[in-house]
Amino acid sequence: MGGHDRPRAILLDALGTLLTFEPPAPHLRAALQRATGVDIGADGARAALKAEMAYYRAHLDDGGDAAGLHDLRVRCAEAMDLPFPTPVVLGALLASLRFRAYADSAPALRALRAAGVRLVVVSNWDVSLHERLAETGLAPLVDGALASAEVGSAKPDGAIFAAALELAGTSASATWHVGDTPEADVEGARAAGIHPVLIVREGPAPVGAIRTLDALVDSSQP
Repeated sequence: MGGHDRPRAILLDALGTLLTFEPPAPHLRAALQRATGVDIGADGARAALKAEMAYYRAHLDDGGDAAGLHDLRVRCAEAMDLPFPTPVVLGALLASLRFRAYADSAPALRALRAAGVRLVVVSNWDVSLHERLAETGLAPLVDGALASAEVGSAKPDGAIFAAALELAGTSASATWHVGDTPEADVEGARAAGIHPVLIVREGPAPVGAIRTLDALVDSSQP
């Protein structure tokens, strides 16, 4: 990150950057067994969630408002192809999704705001992004959030970055974007004229990537 002026604003991806989640398969399996008395097994739970995730990723932009999100969730439950009523599957699916903030997320956001940096979450997500930020305690620590389903544009498309800059009230040249996906976050930000920062929390990391959000705090100091 050296060689770049201190940012006036930082855009942040959500999942893999600010948020993570507990492995959902055991929770799904347990919730269905409680509701139906049937154990679908570990492999069955993983297969159902794999199908659900594939469907969700292909249709997440349908969840741009409350009605659209409910319909999307129903269709995701149906895509799991389990031998139970859809409302039962949907309830178990929602119970299996347990998000939490990374340990460094809240402290880093507080420090960045104290340094005068504007913070906006920008994520390829449905409208429930706001609920996830609220339940993990991060919503009060940022200046705004944009889900791709609300904007009608997903990273790496430039329109969602333009909307985020408008929300942040800054120019591209005065803004950084932090995310964990090279194509969507790094290439998308760079194409929009925004300085990209790749975060790699686990596994091999390329030169220049950061491991935690603490690195942003040091870089944003006057």
